[in-house]
Amino acid sequence: MKGKLFIIIQLMQIVIIALSFSFLINGCNCIPCNEKEEAQIPIEVLKKADQFIISKTGDEFFKKYITADFLQSKHIAPNYLMVYKFYMPEKQFVDELIRFTVDSTGKVLTQYEVVGIPSCNTNPNDCDFVVDEKIARQIAIENGLPKGIKDWKIDFAWESKYNKYVWHLLSTLKERKGDFGYRANGEQIVIDPNNSSVIYQDSWQIK
Repeated sequence: MKGKLFIIIQLMQIVIIALSFSFLINGCNCIPCNEKEEAQIPIEVLKKADQFIISKTGDEFFKKYITADFLQSKHIAPNYLMVYKFYMPEKQFVDELIRFTVDSTGKVLTQYEVVGIPSCNTNPNDCDFVVDEKIARQIAIENGLPKGIKDWKIDFAWESKYNKYVWHLLSTLKERKGDFGYRANGEQIVIDPNNSSVIYQDSWQIK
């Protein structure tokens, strides 16, 4: 009985060793995930895309806060949609995406929208982001934004019209839902996150 038990234990050990060896072999042949992701974007295209952002933000700002998002970047033949993450750990409300399109050589295609790249080089103040959500709320209150019938909708987002990031606070005064669809109106305010100034304030309406 003891002899059979010994044989069984030895067989189990052999199986475990064989499985471990197989895992190591497969592990060595496996391409790391990040390499698979990077392989979707040619290195020369990536370098030129990086340089395009750096030309606007500066090298130090780019290295500190901006990283390529290989999961969302994609090849849309014959061009490439480039997506980058823009995140500032010390100002966690700055957590956005940069997007633009380049051709097969890495040249930026200006006929497509360029989203989310702050112009730190030409206007360093546009990269301060000293106004957080709490301050933005206080500015909105001081400028008379109504409380409304529900919580304000507050977004830190890229505003293509001004080519910069803004705080957008929206107050809803009335809303109705029915067979006719959704109707609502209210007021809104847009605030510069770099200097606390009110860019514009007006009413909005969905008919």
